[in-house]
Amino acid sequence: MIVEGSLELKDYMYEMRRCMRCASCKWLDHIYMPDNRFVYRCPSYGKYYFSKVAYGRLKLGLALTEDRLKDSPGMKDMVFQCLMCGACDSGCKRNLDLEINYSLEALRGHMVESGRYPKQHQKLIDNVVKSKNRYGLPAKERTAWKPTKAKKKADTVYFAGCGASYKQTQVAQATDKILGKLGGYMLLPGEQCCGHPLFAMGHFEAFKKQMEMNLKALAKTGAKRLVTACAECYKTWKVDYPRLMKKSTCDLPFEVVHITELVDEALGKGELELKGKLDMKLAWHDPCNLGRMSEPYTHWEGDRGQWGCLEPAKGFEAKQFNRGTAGTYEAPRNILKALQGVELVELKRHHEFSWCCGGHGGVPEAYPDLAAYAVDERLEEAKAVGAEAVVSACPYCKEQFEAGQKKRDHQVQVFDITELIAQAL
Repeated sequence: MIVEGSLELKDYMYEMRRCMRCASCKWLDHIYMPDNRFVYRCPSYGKYYFSKVAYGRLKLGLALTEDRLKDSPGMKDMVFQCLMCGACDSGCKRNLDLEINYSLEALRGHMVESGRYPKQHQKLIDNVVKSKNRYGLPAKERTAWKPTKAKKKADTVYFAGCGASYKQTQVAQATDKILGKLGGYMLLPGEQCCGHPLFAMGHFEAFKKQMEMNLKALAKTGAKRLVTACAECYKTWKVDYPRLMKKSTCDLPFEVVHITELVDEALGKGELELKGKLDMKLAWHDPCNLGRMSEPYTHWEGDRGQWGCLEPAKGFEAKQFNRGTAGTYEAPRNILKALQGVELVELKRHHEFSWCCGGHGGVPEAYPDLAAYAVDERLEEAKAVGAEAVVSACPYCKEQFEAGQKKRDHQVQVFDITELIAQAL
């Protein structure tokens, strides 16, 4: 029996055996290739080459599952020198429909169970488990950004997340202003980390505890909608929580919305107006966790029949594959186009082909060289299309871009989209 989204490595034997190393996980499609400079989709392959790409990791997972490999030098690095950005999964599903991302997540969980994970991850794990935020800071500082529009009771909960609460507080302040214009909101009482870093690094049991606490807290509010301006929180609430509960996103008792979706809808209905003028050439960076990683999750159970054909179990329909094409792509673009004076240009790799900024999967903590390479590549890409600024919709993307600017001045400004929206209200 196949249970969609299983966290057990042994449940991905089909994927690990059938991967034929076609290289779709490392290169952009040859029919799409924008030029001969920005040709990779996988940052870890771009940085390290050889087998540090999805097909190499799948063969490693197969050897571990078949007990042909106990341990080897470099095994841990091979598994964790990966941003878990989902680019390989989107590439594979243009050809083979293998569940690459699920396989890589399960491989991480397998390594964590045997204690084989980077020691640099431990501080982040301890911070979330003990302090309930990724920075290990006091809970009372979580609202030091001073919300001004929050109500005691509302149908909409704003989940700020750790990044906007403690570091990129201008994102929380801008979202506060935007939501104030859209009817108001309430904060989640005692908000804690959504657990995203735990899940991305393979610490599933600790993640489940965070999930249960957050779901219980949201249920107590009675709110019907959860809004966030963080792509990581968005993916966690919209995709990972229902997946671990063996539910589809559409069966959640609340709606999960990114702030860009809410603003785009309000602009379309004439409920919000963007004023002022911003004379600037902007490039939109698709955050992995807003785009290809955040398609609605559809739970599925069934079996594989002859020739690998999938047969749904009783009560399920044909399996719906997430291919990375149905993420939140147009809402932020519509908003930026609505800003007066803005010229919006596309980066070479966009939508499901987007290049990760490097701020994900525990990589900045354990492999800062890979994180620095990824963001440097993205800022080079922004310069290649003539952008004066790069805009994203995740506090961690902004943090990563700022780190890239600090290391090597690219002469490209960096914004979170909430800052531009709030400025135009």
